[in-house]
Formats: sequence, C-alpha cells, structure tokens
Amino acid sequence: MPAVVTITISKYLPMLKNPFSQPEKGTKGVFMMPKEKKQIAIGGGSGFIIDSSGTILTNRHVIEDPKAKYVIVLEEKEYDVNILAKDPINDVAVLKIDGKNLPTLKMGDSSKLELGETVIAIGNALGTFQNTVSRGVVSGLSREITASGNLDGRIQRLRGLIQTDAAINPGNSGGPLVNAAGEVIGINAAMIFGAENVGFAIPINTAKKDLEDIKKYGRIRCPFLGVRYLLLNREIKEKYNLSNSEGALIISETAPDGQAIIPGSPAEKVGLKAGDTIIRIEDEIVCPKNPVEDILQRLKIGQVISLNIIRDKKEIRLKVEVGER
Repeated sequence: MPAVVTITISKYLPMLKNPFSQPEKGTKGVFMMPKEKKQIAIGGGSGFIIDSSGTILTNRHVIEDPKAKYVIVLEEKEYDVNILAKDPINDVAVLKIDGKNLPTLKMGDSSKLELGETVIAIGNALGTFQNTVSRGVVSGLSREITASGNLDGRIQRLRGLIQTDAAINPGNSGGPLVNAAGEVIGINAAMIFGAENVGFAIPINTAKKDLEDIKKYGRIRCPFLGVRYLLLNREIKEKYNLSNSEGALIISETAPDGQAIIPGSPAEKVGLKAGDTIIRIEDEIVCPKNPVEDILQRLKIGQVISLNIIRDKKEIRLKVEVGER
C-alpha cells in the first residue's frame, strides 16, 4: 500500500458569478463570466511506484488531457509529475517523480494467471477514499471491451484484459491489481456501469514491454501498417458486394480526414489502396477475434511480413516491412 499513489487532476476554469447577485450596471443578464480563472479539481486516479527513484505506472486515460495539471500525492506529500510516455494502443502510461528510496511494488507475470486465483485491487476509490482495498478472484482472461474515458468520453477498444470481481470504482483507474504474493499482475482500468463487481485490468506484461522500449529506445514503439479498415461481417460484405466474409476492408469511412491509407506508411509503399481487403497477415487469418492491430502487436518493427489481400476478387500476396507508429 505505501507504493500506491494518488493522481490529482485539476484545470484552470472560468468561474460563474453568483446567480442571485445583482446585475452589474449596464448589463441585462444575471449570469456573468469574469475574466479570472481558478484552478479546480476535476478528477483523480491512482498509480504505483515500480522503482525507488520514482517511476510510476498508471492508465493512459488518467493523464490524457494535455491542458490539465497532474500532481502525485504520496503519504500526504505532493510531487510534480513528468509524463515519460503514453502507449498509443494500450491504456498504459509511464510517469516520473523526483524521489529517493521510495517504496516500490514488484511486478509479477500476468501470463501465469489462472481462473479463480485470488487478487487484490488497491486505489483511490471515487477520487476520495485513498488506499481502498478490495479482494476478489480472476473471473476471466483475454477479455475485450469498448470503453470511454471519464473526462473526454473518447471510445477505445481494449483487448487481452483480466476480468475480476474485486470492486473497481472511478478513481481506482491506474492502481495495481496484485496477486496473493503481493506482485502486480495488472493495472486497474475499467468497470461496467450497472453491473456488480465486473472490473477489468491491463495485464502487467503489457506494461513490461513498454518499459523495455523506454529503456532501450527512449520511447514506446508500436508496429504500424498504416491502413484504416472495417472488419468484415455479413452486413458489410453485402453492402460492398464482397466475395469474402472475413478480413479487413481498407476504407476511408472510419477516417475524419478521408484517408484510407496513411501517407508515407508501409501500406502506401507497397501499393495498398482503398477497397483492398486484408485476409491474412503472416498466414494468420484476419477476423473480429484476431484483428489487424492484434496481429501487428505480435510482430517486430522492421520485420518483413507477408500480406494476403483481395483486390478485384483476386487474391494477391505482398511483402511489406512493418513500420513504427
């Protein structure tokens, strides 16, 4: 518990005048917007220290707002925070505070988790109750959900999650999910509103990979192809008169800028274009349970891979070098 931190989030916001005050001279309305702004707390989250010099793991969605101010609270002492990296695919962020001989948590191995195993969630529940502890079990593995952030409401698809019935509430996000040995095996990330004790955590092995990238390259590296797509189902197959029922249709429909192929990307270099359907990557079938981004996460940047596509109802096999996002 001493290694679990609270992350406070605040912003400078304009203050509304007292609606029951008298209107200022020369004005008709009662509500006035003064020029001055005040720093107001708008949320909070959790995190945990993984080395004694102050490296902290949390969720990316906790520190997503670039206009907000973030402060780490540890044992009633406040620290300014430096955001080292945000994982653009997974809901993981790495922070740093200046400290010495800080308490730390040991990271376990999330690949060894078993259904029914006892786990404990620790965090800043509801942004108010620090060091809240709840116990449960691993209810499921490799779960997939679509979630929205507390502040921006942006939708994100998360995969490979640990499901637990340990109570996870707003404010718990970014806190550790630990096993019976006290090792972190997940980062608490989401819960289902309206359900009882259905929470999700990012496997700690995902964060380990991010930490290795930062140590080796100074940043989190993500494999990149450079296409926007829709995964095929019966409705999409019929709508676009396609011959195949599985794969990823390259299409600009999902892009606000109308670009199906990212300029300068590996996809552009090998001649992929809107209307192509990717059916296999390295002979792995592309489908809803195995989408393009999941396959790419298992590949290495710079690796030359095979890509099977359907173009004009003919199958073509291409070679493409995996890029870096």
